[in-house]
Amino acid sequence: MSSVVENPGPQIPAQVQRQHPGLEHPMQPRPQFFSTAYKPAVTIASKLDGRVALITGGDSGIGRSIACLYALEGADVAIVYKGQIEEEDKEETLQVIHKLTNGKAKVIACPADIGFDDQCKCVVDSVVRKFGRIDILVNNAAEQFYKESIVEITPEQLERTFRSNIFSQFFLTRHCLRHMKKGSCIINTTSIVAYRGEAGLLDYCSTKGAIVSFTRGLALQLVKRGIRVNGVAPGPIWTPLIPASFPADKVEKGKWGENVPMKRPGQPFEVATSYVFLASQDASYITGQVLHPNGGAIVNA
Repeated sequence: MSSVVENPGPQIPAQVQRQHPGLEHPMQPRPQFFSTAYKPAVTIASKLDGRVALITGGDSGIGRSIACLYALEGADVAIVYKGQIEEEDKEETLQVIHKLTNGKAKVIACPADIGFDDQCKCVVDSVVRKFGRIDILVNNAAEQFYKESIVEITPEQLERTFRSNIFSQFFLTRHCLRHMKKGSCIINTTSIVAYRGEAGLLDYCSTKGAIVSFTRGLALQLVKRGIRVNGVAPGPIWTPLIPASFPADKVEKGKWGENVPMKRPGQPFEVATSYVFLASQDASYITGQVLHPNGGAIVNA
């Protein structure tokens, strides 16, 4: 199990992973998915007490942190992960949640390639069979591939990036909506690069821009049903996406994550609280919006 640590700005040595999606357990230092400074609401009922949350990419990175906080806030949680590739990260996440909640949390893990509609339907059906409904959908999973020129982006890569990052959000949302009622919510992970671009991540930027538009349009479509739709646009966050995407020399501290005013990469636990807020009744008057935990970068929200 990962250590619970507090230092938000660890030294990051050069490193690279050869597989996609990236894995959390080989990373050095390990991402900080939880902070003991976080105190779940317990005065009357937890913020998400009795609700059912489906989180894609929930085995690692920001998704793992969201799953931990949702479970602490009383939600039943289903995490979606890439079968076989991410088995070790998935098992570690289940152990982490068990420990943090003293075994009280109800959590399941669903293997799938969510770039395909039939697998998204299977995931949603599995969650509904287990928990009876879905109240919160967190579309968080994503892939990115660093290429210095558009001519290096093959049709196969382009399709894979769009399938993983935006097709999946369409597919899962379609199937989840059959089981969502008034008071439910959808939270989509976009990125700072949707607003300011990134030369070496052209196809990734394109999908993240699409997610912003998807979030705004879907919010307008679902407001009459009482379902809120919002987004989160993280800045440079230390997750498996980074060593799996960039050349080793671009990952080390000083070359990645210091181009924001705080001059450091963020940690997953510094982002996940945005998802708790947006899923709770604290955000009852917010829909069609995007939060920006990005280390101080000013963007046009």
